[in-house]
Amino acid sequence: MLNWVQQFNIFCLLDNHQYKVAPGNFEYLLAAGVSSSVDSTTANFNSIDSFLQKPQWFFGHISYDLGYSFFKMKNQKEDKTGFPDFYFFIPKIVIYIKDDQLFIEGENQQEIYEAIMNETEVVSNVNYDIEIKHRLSKKQYLEKIASLQKHIVKGDCYEINFCQEFYADNCNIDPAGVYYELTTLSPNPFSAFYRINDSYLICASPERFIVKENNKLFSQPMKGTAKRVTGNMDLDNIEKNELYLSAKDRSENVMVVDMVRNDLSKICKEGSVRVDELFGVYTYPNVHQMISTVSGELNEQVSFSEIIKATFPMGSMTGAPKKRVMELIDQYEEENRGLFSGCVGYITPAGNFDFNVVIRSILYNAATKYLSYKVGSGITFYSDAEKEWEECLLKGENIKKVLTN
Repeated sequence: MLNWVQQFNIFCLLDNHQYKVAPGNFEYLLAAGVSSSVDSTTANFNSIDSFLQKPQWFFGHISYDLGYSFFKMKNQKEDKTGFPDFYFFIPKIVIYIKDDQLFIEGENQQEIYEAIMNETEVVSNVNYDIEIKHRLSKKQYLEKIASLQKHIVKGDCYEINFCQEFYADNCNIDPAGVYYELTTLSPNPFSAFYRINDSYLICASPERFIVKENNKLFSQPMKGTAKRVTGNMDLDNIEKNELYLSAKDRSENVMVVDMVRNDLSKICKEGSVRVDELFGVYTYPNVHQMISTVSGELNEQVSFSEIIKATFPMGSMTGAPKKRVMELIDQYEEENRGLFSGCVGYITPAGNFDFNVVIRSILYNAATKYLSYKVGSGITFYSDAEKEWEECLLKGENIKKVLTN
């Protein structure tokens, strides 16, 4: 399917790599071709509800930068990867795997099935030696963390997710091959391979933003990261346990949980918002992550745009309080976030939806040959700037391996 879908200029492939992350319905979901679409270059986000009215499949994304408009803020920085602030499309073809069965929706189903089965498997010939540049030197990064901690001392904010960019100019990659390599190294449950013409997202995200099942919303913020110790289960379990007991990571996580509870309370029935799990530690191929789950029962007649405006950008990628932190992000980060720390996902014909958090991802523009990946961490008063720098390098390690092997 990964090879077959490349004939389309617009597609969205979502793969959970057989993780069982509840609630979840699809092992693999692929949308290809466009019947109709709406995006930020021609429409206001308020108009999206009329586009989403009919009971059918929708796929698409929301970039972090759209969140500025929700707080009546402006971001003047350029996005070099070319994704619009939002884009949703009705696909011509939807293919999914559920309960170990393959389903194809659209015309010429038998032809599509035969074409996929006759397609060659992805053979990765990725062997790049791309010069990856740091947008910030280590010295500059440490200075910015010190400045942000002064804002925390002054009471401007409690916690801020600060991100930095690694990038390459004038590089040629095979996006499908890179996606295959990256998700082989990091097979995470909210992975995505997404294309809008010349703009590609190559995503190995472990984090869910928000999911709707009937009248219930779930959000699963991730805050807290520890490295894996491969080949030594005892040391690996020590790392995992230290993450669970870490006062710094717990303080970050609970702050984001409180933000999510507050966001959901704006659109959910009074008294229905609850924390289903606090400080859950989950293991992935390269890292342990601390994840909590918050849920709420949706009020009657709440539209998709109202849900997004109440909850986006997600607290795990901003900090607390959200508006002030977004102002500081705009002030201190050197580059535009674009689709990074936004979300990609789908809406079903029944009106349910599921969106990830775009992290651990490569953004690539095939026309300009510009490649970017961003990494960040939560900064609090107690943060050690040197350790935050190391955490950023850890989060980008597999991306760098694929691009410089």
